[in-house]
Amino acid sequence: MAGNILTLTDVKTHFPVYRGLVLERRIGTLKAVDGVNLSLAEGEILGLVGESGCGKSTLARTILQLIPATSGSVRFRGRELVGLSRNALRPLRREMQMVFQDPYASLNPRMTVFDAIAEPMAVHGMCSRRELPQRVAALMERVGLASRFMRKYPHEFSGGQRQRIAIARALALEPKLIVADEPVSALDVSVQAQILNLLARLRREEGLAIVLISHDLSVVKHLSHRIAVMYLGRIVEMGPAAEVFAHPGHPYTRALASAVPLPEPEKERLRRRVILQGDPPSPLHPPPGCPFHPRCAYAGPECAQQTPQLEARNGGRMAACLRWDAIMDVHE
Repeated sequence: MAGNILTLTDVKTHFPVYRGLVLERRIGTLKAVDGVNLSLAEGEILGLVGESGCGKSTLARTILQLIPATSGSVRFRGRELVGLSRNALRPLRREMQMVFQDPYASLNPRMTVFDAIAEPMAVHGMCSRRELPQRVAALMERVGLASRFMRKYPHEFSGGQRQRIAIARALALEPKLIVADEPVSALDVSVQAQILNLLARLRREEGLAIVLISHDLSVVKHLSHRIAVMYLGRIVEMGPAAEVFAHPGHPYTRALASAVPLPEPEKERLRRRVILQGDPPSPLHPPPGCPFHPRCAYAGPECAQQTPQLEARNGGRMAACLRWDAIMDVHE
């Protein structure tokens, strides 16, 4: 892995919230992404995990400027994306692509597989119309689909096959970065493994940098080089995947890791599960201090008063936790 292809600095994506139909008035601000700092090296897979509603999908769309950032910096290959116009972003779209969670919703049901994959190449003028069938066939073969299916429609495929079509479409422009937003959450376990193995193989062969988003830590633990854990719009822990999964430090990461079933029944039976109390707070009205403290078993008085910053910890990790040292001492 070489230098950073993507760098986010204090990225915030906030949405104004209004009430009323005739006399509309602003009642607050929903902080979907609230000060995210992270980087991605060329050829690296970064797993971004967190429960539903933590801001993962909003962050994914902010990275690609499908949703404009409220403030902060998003730099792709050294170029600032925040504030660029649609015309200025257009040539960069070739190098940044997204794979959405629901392949059936992201594919036009009126377009054949050929049309769906060929469209971005035609729009960006990558090849002549005569070359399109050959290029589409090669892309389909690369993702494990027979090229004889290119004239079929999305509804004629299974969920896993549709996701392969979506990946082929993302690869059509030969991107350097792919953001995969929960690409396997709607698929069976066996099909999940196939799609994840496909992404890993494409990373090795094409040198792609991938942001892999999931609410399931087990989905990203074997594929990712690093894992970033997100809670209520913020990164609360980040580090090497093996280290984060084997020795989670932040209380929220510990809860996510304990929810992953172990393959050995005896170990699974003896393991102590971490069950969080209550629901995540609303990003419209986040709690003061540490956003996780109302659900944290280790919280102290300072946690309700101070907002922890993402700081370097042992083992090459970073964490935003005021009680980090005390928690690690207990679980050493």
